[in-house]
Amino acid sequence: MAKQLLFFLLCSITFGVFAQDSVNVDLSTPQSALITHLLYLQEDNYNEHLAALPFNLKNRTEKEAITAAIKLKQILDGEGIYIDVHDTPKDEDYVDSLSKKNRYVLTSEHPEIYLVKEGENWYYSERSIVFIDILHKKVFRFGTDRLVRLLPKLGTRKVLGLHMYQYIGILILAFLSTVIHKVFTFIVEKIFIQLIHQAGYERLAGRYLLPAARPASMFLVFGLLVIFAPVLQLPPDISHYVMIVLKALIPLFGTMVFYRMVDVLALYLERLAQKTKSTLDDQLVPLMRKTLKTFIVIIGTLFVLSNLNIDIIPLLTGLSIGGLAFALAAQDTIKNFFGSLMIFIDKPFQIGDWITSGDIDGTVEEVGFRSSRIRTFRNSLMYVPNGKMADSVIDNHGLRQYRRFYTQITVTYDTPPELIETFVEGLRKIVETHPNTRKDYYNIYFNDMASFSLNIMFYIFFEVPDWPGELKARHEVLLEIVRLAEKLGVNFAFPTQTLHMENFPGQPSMSPSYVGKDEMKLKLDEYFNSKQ
Repeated sequence: MAKQLLFFLLCSITFGVFAQDSVNVDLSTPQSALITHLLYLQEDNYNEHLAALPFNLKNRTEKEAITAAIKLKQILDGEGIYIDVHDTPKDEDYVDSLSKKNRYVLTSEHPEIYLVKEGENWYYSERSIVFIDILHKKVFRFGTDRLVRLLPKLGTRKVLGLHMYQYIGILILAFLSTVIHKVFTFIVEKIFIQLIHQAGYERLAGRYLLPAARPASMFLVFGLLVIFAPVLQLPPDISHYVMIVLKALIPLFGTMVFYRMVDVLALYLERLAQKTKSTLDDQLVPLMRKTLKTFIVIIGTLFVLSNLNIDIIPLLTGLSIGGLAFALAAQDTIKNFFGSLMIFIDKPFQIGDWITSGDIDGTVEEVGFRSSRIRTFRNSLMYVPNGKMADSVIDNHGLRQYRRFYTQITVTYDTPPELIETFVEGLRKIVETHPNTRKDYYNIYFNDMASFSLNIMFYIFFEVPDWPGELKARHEVLLEIVRLAEKLGVNFAFPTQTLHMENFPGQPSMSPSYVGKDEMKLKLDEYFNSKQ
């Protein structure tokens, strides 16, 4: 009885080997080679020995070929790359349109994986087999390929198209995602934010960092899901859409994080701008914040579209053509935009400066993307395109360290030389004693004899920050000049015609009489001593 049982087992094994060898495996076309590889790795037709045949057993052992076949199938399933074998070439002499060789690339996502014709059959190229190991490590990062072998042990029974181990893996990922999100949120809100509050940055924590923490948590969660989702080895049609959604959500939440972090950067720049003397920096920070946010939204949108497998090249091409038409139509706006950039770079003026440029005369209130706002001395508001400002000559009165004051003080011709000399000396003392005048440079001289007056040049500088301060200083100096002239008895000249009669009978002479120089000096000292 034992001999008969042993004979039956030997016959069964021999029949199984002959049955396997009798299978007709066709590798004559790219389509047949792909069918052989993928068909015999399906559960209903699983035969890893036959699936390894397109990996050219002449150049490697059967074990190495089986490993490569399984890894490539895991890569395709893990990334959700669905290959419709019915759309693959049936031509035995198929030629790739790009390389002009007998080559067929499996998928555009991985152009380094392709079939080549060797003799009468099609095989995976040697370069492809090398890249399979590289891609497998890239798809199954951090040793997650071990989970691919471990999870099926949890249950292979199918329910609604999925294995039990896949349902268990989905539940585990959902649980881990929830835990990670809660832990991250707790660390940020209860620990990190509290530490920032204690450091005195309540505005930074509550208004900027906390809103950025929530999308950052989701960014971390979906990043982990992208790493572990290939382990589930979902059916290609399901895995395809799952991976697309996950890869699109990562740049979406990443864009939200960077969008929020721009506010943090802007807050830091505001603090720096407040430490500088220039008020133009305060206007630059909001413009920079808007520009960075716009740039981040555009770049993030392109990444999301790219991960949704939307070809962005035609979109960029259309945008470039449309951008050219838009640039031609809005060249003045673009000119003004670059004019504003030049204003921020060169800083010809700052907020609060009094500037003059052609018909423009007033105080700068705001510098925007397109125009600057000037408050005129009539209290009207003038909007000036920045392109015009950048091309014009700007006289910035606000950057003056000293403000010049020049006038001619005219006295009558009957003023004696001694009085003129004393008066000039008094004018110089007025300049030297005033708190807002420049002491190291001024010119006060008797320098002209006009048709109706003797002229004293009064050329001084005020050291004041603004125009109201200059007017106040002028007022004070001119009042001192009038008081000094009154004290010394100096008569100011003005354009008149006088019929001068030297003497009338019985009347005193019309000619003025003056005191001596010593008495004039005494009056001068008495005047300035009274000011102390």
